[in-house]
Amino acid sequence: MLSVQGLACARGGLPLLEGVSFALEAGQALVLRGPNGCGKTTLLRTVAGLQPELAGEISAAPDSIAYAAHADGIKGTLSVRENLEFWAAIYGTRGIETALEQMNLGALQDRAAQNLSAGQKRRLGLARLIVTGRPVWVLDEPTVSLDVASVALFGAVVRAHLAQGGMALMATHIDLGLPEAAILDLSPYKARFAEPGAGGFDGAFL
Repeated sequence: MLSVQGLACARGGLPLLEGVSFALEAGQALVLRGPNGCGKTTLLRTVAGLQPELAGEISAAPDSIAYAAHADGIKGTLSVRENLEFWAAIYGTRGIETALEQMNLGALQDRAAQNLSAGQKRRLGLARLIVTGRPVWVLDEPTVSLDVASVALFGAVVRAHLAQGGMALMATHIDLGLPEAAILDLSPYKARFAEPGAGGFDGAFL
């Protein structure tokens, strides 16, 4: 289970969100919504442990979260297969064949990552999620650079992850075919000092 209670978080020392609470259990997905600059990425980075919270509590089992954002986390000089083997070694898992198959990378497995298209690199970066073996996926705009077919492919991967008891917390404006996913609009949680004119800050710079 992932539990977030009374979370407040900031970017660059400027409070963006406060009082955010939600919980995810096995098989559940939550989609974050809100205008650009409202703090979706900041919240995801905070939940993933990449930056400290200002207030509140984040509860999750140790080593249960896998994070994917705009950087694909791949080594250009390594092949597709070597990249996945590298991450499998890092996470102490096996079975990269499943990741290759589910993200349609089998035909590209011997190609150097630096020679992949932007969409293919994205698929490889997302395949890393499968290799981690971790139950909680925290995803920031995971479908960037993906074509329609690849978006559908990734949607199927997320559905399979949920069906196996996994969880997904994501910021996306793309329909991944998850009608059961709950929606959390972050607009009501905007921190007071993130409002235009409050505390001497200008909201245009958020």
